[in-house]
Amino acid sequence: MAGLMLQGTGSDVGKSVLVAGLCRALANRGLTVLPFKPQNMSNNAAVTADGGEIGRAQTLQALAARAELHTDMNPVLLKPEADHMSQLVVHGKVRGRLAATNFREGRRSLLPEVLESWKRLEARCDLVVVEGAGSPAEINLRAGDIANMGFARATGVPVVLVGDIDRGGVIASLVGTRAVLDPADAATVRGFIVNKFRGDPALFADGYAAIERLSGWRGMGLVPWLPCVASLPSEDAVVLDRSRVARSGRRVIACPMLPRIANFDDLDPLRGEPEVDLVMVPPGQPIPLEADLVVLPGSKATMADLAFVRAQGWDIDIAHHHRRGGIVLGICGGFQMLGREIADPLGIEGAAGRCAGLGLLDVRTELGPRKALRKVCGTALQARFEGYEMHMGVTGGADCARPFAELDGIGSDGAISVDGRVMGSYCHGLLSGPALRGRLLERIGARSSGHDQARLVDEALDRLGDALERHLDIGGLIALAQGRP
Repeated sequence: MAGLMLQGTGSDVGKSVLVAGLCRALANRGLTVLPFKPQNMSNNAAVTADGGEIGRAQTLQALAARAELHTDMNPVLLKPEADHMSQLVVHGKVRGRLAATNFREGRRSLLPEVLESWKRLEARCDLVVVEGAGSPAEINLRAGDIANMGFARATGVPVVLVGDIDRGGVIASLVGTRAVLDPADAATVRGFIVNKFRGDPALFADGYAAIERLSGWRGMGLVPWLPCVASLPSEDAVVLDRSRVARSGRRVIACPMLPRIANFDDLDPLRGEPEVDLVMVPPGQPIPLEADLVVLPGSKATMADLAFVRAQGWDIDIAHHHRRGGIVLGICGGFQMLGREIADPLGIEGAAGRCAGLGLLDVRTELGPRKALRKVCGTALQARFEGYEMHMGVTGGADCARPFAELDGIGSDGAISVDGRVMGSYCHGLLSGPALRGRLLERIGARSSGHDQARLVDEALDRLGDALERHLDIGGLIALAQGRP
């Protein structure tokens, strides 16, 4: 039983990917390895075998470790609903809300439950690879911390600090983190990793040595910029800013970037299609006139995001797109937006109330306290698919008589408009397999490559694991985890 924790000098330095790569490298060495993140904040989540939900990053890491998903891998999940409010998920189940005003006190009380999950995981494997959240340099958040040093100190797990050289200032960020940490916290850090390096490693030799000298920490490796990472699903919506422009000669699929977009990895399989361009439409930009398909994605705050759609004028763009003969697909929260009305009588998403939908489907949704969490499989558009449901709300109406899918052993799902050009479904992940994705692309005049998204991700994880074997001191990391010098 051993553990190793990767913390970062900041957000988006590559902790999630490095943990996934380490899980695959260690699994390839024959070790039984499991991922763990004490506290995550993300609206991208997945359904586990034990009927709960965890962050998508831990889902990828579990896949890398060749392990079945379990809620113990991410015992505390915060799903932002507004700037100062998050849905609180503990051990995979919704436990209410956590506001900015009671954030510190609320999370401090969750440490015992985090440690329960940690102990269960530790007993099941040779090594647990732990991912921190944000940065321990945010010392203003140290009181009550359960995500970084609070967890490391409570368990005695050694820490390796990750710095991102691509964003610049990596020497200052690593050494500066050492300078601001409490001495007892700094003592838990046993090494560092420099991530996302471009160019000749020899050019950074002096910088690497300077970090070792000024921090007193051991360098565990210099990881280059790895192209295979682009094939992996991301948990952070910041990546959506990197794909906006359509190229000529391809069918265009447009997706508006909602403020509380959720489970946007539903769109990843479309990125790998050679006859398609997926255009993420940022705020302030219209939905492209050349779009063949508009996808309304999942949302953690459907009514608030629907108001944002109207504020951006995207509702007008979508209506024009449909009148011109375009196709619209709504997934989960996007499905709810396409209906005539959304009601929230209990104040599930905020203040109780109701609002008009986009009116492209003759359905109405009422939000309620019960959260549907289940894996599903079935048939849609005459093709088999697998996916999962994760939503709060019940939708019904005339267009549900033309369901989008028939789910095995459950019943029907979603709705299709009378003209067949507006479709809605509660199923996430439905485009991962080639069959249904191919049927959808046929409707916009594109041919599918037939690739299997799960296989592509697994192959990318193998390349990632092999790269970390070459560029990290894996033996040294294992020794740290096992308490050996």
